[in-house]
Order: sequence, then C-alpha cells, then structure tokens
Amino acid sequence: MRRPPSDRGQVTVEFLGMVPLIVVTLVLLWQFVLLGYTYTLAGNAADEAVRAATAAEPGARDGVCERAGLDTLSGAWRGDADVTCTTGGGYVRASVSLGVPVLFPGVIGFPFRVHGSAGAVEEVTDRDGT
Repeated sequence: MRRPPSDRGQVTVEFLGMVPLIVVTLVLLWQFVLLGYTYTLAGNAADEAVRAATAAEPGARDGVCERAGLDTLSGAWRGDADVTCTTGGGYVRASVSLGVPVLFPGVIGFPFRVHGSAGAVEEVTDRDGT
C-alpha cells in the first residue's frame, strides 16, 4: 500500500524562502534609525554649543562653542564631527555636521553628512559683571 503525499516541511521551506526578505527589512529599518539618531545628535550638539557660547566671555566664545558641541557627542560620532561657531550681529550660531554610519557607528560611513544648526542672542554683560 502506497502512502499519500504530505505537506511535511512546507512551513520550513516557506520560512527559509522569506528569511532574506526579513533580514533586509530589519537592516533597512536599523539604518533609518541610525539616520534619525544622527540628525538628533547633530541638533542637540548645536544647541549645547550655542548654550555654552552665550554664557562664555565674548573673546572665548568660539572655542567654548566648539568644545561644548564636541563634548555632547559620543566617541563614534565625535571622530567625524565638524562644529562651526560664528558670532556677529548680536547672535551666536553653531552648525554641526556629522557623518551617517553604515550599520555600526564608528566603522564606516555613508558619503553624505547630516547638519544641525542652532542660534541664540548674545548675552552682553556690563564691565562690572552684571
């Protein structure tokens, strides 16, 4: 007597066929998370840089601004960061440019950069410090 054909193993075969699509979807989602996080980091670093610069002495603002912008970044993003600070017209402006990592921060990056910028009004103090 002959046995009728069965569906045993069908689910396994279908799952193995879907694994590449699942992996590609997860990798793309992770990459978009890294892109969004890099934008968030750039904006936050620019905000912190401007905040520190407005509280600093007028002659030391650029150095304090750049240092504060870099200090807010973790090591993986700090190595590729470019912080630019300008003062004039009663405003302090900071621009932060970061590279977008590919899958793992600090290993390799995309050829494009994300930018964050911030600005604030200069705090002017009198000679007696008030």
